[in-house]
Amino acid sequence: MRHELHATLLTRRVKILVVGAGGTGSQVLTSLAQFDHAMRALGHPGFDVHVTDPDRVSPTNIGRQQFWPADVGHFKSEVLVHRINMAMGTRWTAGIEKVSASGSIRTDLVIGCVDTRAARFGIVRSVERGGGGLTYYLDFGNSRDTGQVVLGQVSNSGRKLNPEGKLPHVGELFPEAIDPSLDANDDQPSCSIAEALEKQSLFINRAVTVHGMNLLWKLFRHREITEHGCFVNLASGQTRPIPVDEAYWATNGYGPEKAHVRLRKKTKKACLLAA
Repeated sequence: MRHELHATLLTRRVKILVVGAGGTGSQVLTSLAQFDHAMRALGHPGFDVHVTDPDRVSPTNIGRQQFWPADVGHFKSEVLVHRINMAMGTRWTAGIEKVSASGSIRTDLVIGCVDTRAARFGIVRSVERGGGGLTYYLDFGNSRDTGQVVLGQVSNSGRKLNPEGKLPHVGELFPEAIDPSLDANDDQPSCSIAEALEKQSLFINRAVTVHGMNLLWKLFRHREITEHGCFVNLASGQTRPIPVDEAYWATNGYGPEKAHVRLRKKTKKACLLAA
C-alpha cells in the first residue's frame, strides 16, 4: 500500500504548527527551516510555521538542545523562531500558549514534540475540534535510547470518522500514548545536565528527528510514502518501519479487522515509547 499527498498541499503555502521547542522540537525546527528552503528552491510556495512552547531555556538545556548560554531565561519558541527568521528570511511566528484538550486547532500539519501523554491527548482533541477535513499529525516520542515517529491524520469532522485512505495517528495505533492517566508512571524532569544524560542518550532526539523529517521530505518531494513512521533503537542500531498497511494496523487494533485481533498489552508497551 501507499499513501499519496493531497495535490493542494503542493500548490499553496502549507500551514504548520509545531508543539514543543525542547529536545526534539529544537531539532525539528532547524530541519524544518532547511526543508522549507529546499522546497521553495524546487518551486513550492513554502511553509507558514507557528511554534508554541510555554517553557523558558534553562541551564540544563544547554548541550542537549539547540540553545546557547545567552538564551537562558528566554522563551524557547521565541529564541528559535527569531534565529531562523534572521538567518533564513522567513516570517515564522512563536507563541507560549499551551495546547489543551479544550482548544481548537485548524492547520495542515501538526508536529508534536511533547513529552507527556496529556499533551498528545490535547493535540488530538484540539485538531478534532478544528474543522476542515483531515489534518496531518507527525508525532515524535523517545525514552533513553529508543524512540518512535508516527505520521497520521486526525479527522476534524468527527472523532469516529475514518475515511478511506486515512493514515491512523499515534493515538489510534497506540492508545496508551494519549492516555493522560499513565503520565504518573513516566520519569520526571532532571535537575542537571549530568542527570539528564543518564536518563537519555545525547543524540536520540536528533535520531528521531532525522527519520521524521525525512518522512515528510519523501511525502512532499515524491508525493507518496509506503511507510508512515518507524521505531528507532540507538542501543542496538536497529530501525523498524511502520508500513502503510491495513493488516499491520489491524494488529494494533485499528480498522475493520480489529475485533479479530488482540495484541498482548505487554508487547504493545515494549514497542511504544511514551515520551
